[in-house]
Amino acid sequence: MDNRLNARFKISYPGFALDVNLDLPGRGISALFGHSGSGKTTCLRVVAGLERATDGYLKINGEVWQDDSKGIFVPTHKRALGYVFQEASLFAHLSVRDNLYYGLKRSAAKGQGIAFGQAVEWLDIAGLLPRRPEHLSGGERQRVAIARALLSKPKLLLFDEPLAALDLKRKAEILPYLERLHDHLDIPMLYVSHSPDEVARLADHLVLLAEGKVVAAGPLQETLARIDLPAAFADDAGVVIDTVIGGHDDSDHLSRLDFAGGALLVSRQAKAIGSRLRCRIHARDVSLNLERSDNSSILNVIPACVIAVADTDNPANVLVRLDAAGTPLLARITRRSLHNLALQPGMMLWAQIKAVALFD
Repeated sequence: MDNRLNARFKISYPGFALDVNLDLPGRGISALFGHSGSGKTTCLRVVAGLERATDGYLKINGEVWQDDSKGIFVPTHKRALGYVFQEASLFAHLSVRDNLYYGLKRSAAKGQGIAFGQAVEWLDIAGLLPRRPEHLSGGERQRVAIARALLSKPKLLLFDEPLAALDLKRKAEILPYLERLHDHLDIPMLYVSHSPDEVARLADHLVLLAEGKVVAAGPLQETLARIDLPAAFADDAGVVIDTVIGGHDDSDHLSRLDFAGGALLVSRQAKAIGSRLRCRIHARDVSLNLERSDNSSILNVIPACVIAVADTDNPANVLVRLDAAGTPLLARITRRSLHNLALQPGMMLWAQIKAVALFD
């Protein structure tokens, strides 16, 4: 089977046009990222069939939902997809249980079957089943909405900024459940967001949109490490690294995270040795030194090679791409530091990592 999501759409409105050509993995989370007005939600609505693109084409893991060259257009209600919006959009007059039964009833096709009890367990909503939406928190409503989408037996899941309406506490509540879906579902998921942290934590593949066009697309780690896209992330530029917990130092309350380029020391983690842990390192938290310094409070010092240097939106700063034994890193330094260190591609130095953001 052709395990890919292929989409080609053109659609025009007064003052805005969407023109995208996507080739995405047929499993995992592909994030559509960009500033407001970049076309993220419009792209999602066209994929869902809620808006009709001209000369459109959409194939999900070998199944064609739209091909205007052959007169094929599967209407939304016949597409095996689940759609989770910013607002949960639950039926106020129904209990949580009956909202979930609605998801079962609207199954358009034989997608990946999720049993009722399984969806309830994954989203941890057994205690909510008798309640009505008015008696749920925002995070609880979104968990119910996600479970309802799963019960429609989707071959594709669409998320339109599902955390945008939640406060930080509720966002932190929902994210582990989204990670659970990522680990268990064997279908593609399109996740719209303007939050770099959400994208870094959840996505496998990244699509950057600007003014209705794709400006970059590729595996998350590779795309985040590009230095020709600084405006897309501004001060949030940085990389994502998948690590394995290699050991614990209980005397200093630290854990060691191993990765291809070396190891990172972080605060003591509750997970067992051998557990996987994704982390994010912001470019602003990486400084550079031509010699290793052990007389510093910075614990994480990694040998790296300079690959390239690029300008940023601030003329006083530059972005430096580094290679740490195959793992890309980014450092945001001043232009004066660039000159003082006389940095050139191919130069070996030490990357001093001042902070590591962990996604547990």
